[in-house]
Amino acid sequence: MANPAQENARTAAVDTLTRWALQPAPIDRLFDSRAGRLAPADRRLARAIVYGVLRHQEVLDAALTEFSTHPLAKMTPQLRMTLRVGLFQLAFLSRIPASAAVNSTVNTAKRGRHPPWLVGFVNGVLRRAAAEREQLGRFFVDENGRPRCNHPEWLCTRWQAQFGEAAMRSICALNNQEPPLSLRVNTCKIGRADFLALLKKSGIRASPGRYSPVALVVEGYPGPLQTLSGYEAGFFQVQDEGAQLIAPLLSGFSTPVRVLDACAGLGGKTGHLAELLPAGSRIVALEPDRFRFRTLLENLSRLGHATGPGRRVEPLAGRLEGFARAQGRDQGEKFDAILVDAPCSGTGVIRRQPDIRWIRRPEDLPRYASGQIELLRQAVPLLRPGGLLVYATCSLEPEENMQVISRFLAEHSAFTPEPASLRLPETARKLVRAGGAFASRPTDGCDGFFACCLRRAL
Repeated sequence: MANPAQENARTAAVDTLTRWALQPAPIDRLFDSRAGRLAPADRRLARAIVYGVLRHQEVLDAALTEFSTHPLAKMTPQLRMTLRVGLFQLAFLSRIPASAAVNSTVNTAKRGRHPPWLVGFVNGVLRRAAAEREQLGRFFVDENGRPRCNHPEWLCTRWQAQFGEAAMRSICALNNQEPPLSLRVNTCKIGRADFLALLKKSGIRASPGRYSPVALVVEGYPGPLQTLSGYEAGFFQVQDEGAQLIAPLLSGFSTPVRVLDACAGLGGKTGHLAELLPAGSRIVALEPDRFRFRTLLENLSRLGHATGPGRRVEPLAGRLEGFARAQGRDQGEKFDAILVDAPCSGTGVIRRQPDIRWIRRPEDLPRYASGQIELLRQAVPLLRPGGLLVYATCSLEPEENMQVISRFLAEHSAFTPEPASLRLPETARKLVRAGGAFASRPTDGCDGFFACCLRRAL
């Protein structure tokens, strides 16, 4: 008999995936809103299923095409996701008995108010798959015997042309794996060595990162994150190691400075800036999205950067365009440095946000690029002569990276590129590409980020 709690986990997984299929939104938000009240173990199972289905959709659909008598394209999103959830457990979660995977998914189908014949259809498909569980590995490869990429063809074609076939396949394979938990130590409160010792004392395995001097990689921590040693004390922020190499590009000042984080998001880079800049520096952090702004405030407060006597960050809810207009009207003081971490396609962070691969389209790239160049234009009047402008994305696509920089420089002759290697730690300088820009990729052991430093003439 299936465990009722596990049935709840599977129901949450099907509900989350169905909502995403009907109206795509960030999968982490959808999952948190649906599975937030599950017990920790059930939440972990539900998350493993949701993210696993998205990471291995091509494999699952290849198998379903063989085991189903009904075409996938003609199924409702709820039915399709129910079958994928059941098959994912059979193909990828060997610790779950086949009977539990089938029965609990069938019970989930019953709760989904499917008619009896459709519940029977789900049961039949999954039982046929369960009978061949030991042979399901044959669907992991395509008709030519190559591992399935589990990415849309247009994206694989782009990456193959840009990086070569071997690198493209490596990127796809890494995107299909659960990434490690990467932390940035808040050095305003504790040193990396001391925090590593604290984690080890708590029985948590961790090791220093490869590139960032404040990175720790935690192994096998089951969560929830809030129970990790030092969380409430603000000793760390979850942040990929590639992302930890953006804020240092705006460091190196010896006296207090004013810095603008024009697209602060959840505040990962904002907090890092607060930890790197000289005492007395001030950071203005802009974020227009209400959900992100609320999380930005929570993160900065926990780290000690937005409240109390050591407050360094002024978070503001709003867009760069409106802020620049107000600053111009009020003749506000110029900034010494500006970070434009622009909204982008996110193709560099697919291993952490697997839904991105399925919702992006080729026509999205020029749309993002138009918004990105406009953000850079809006930042220019806010930067003092001699100031530093850093443009960053979490995209692997040249249209959003160097092509945006080329367009900007063609319009603004007062700006000159500076090599990212001037400010990156020595351990990360291997990630500086031709032309001096920083660019990491999943094959480097971190997420894919791009950043270019632009110096304004005096």
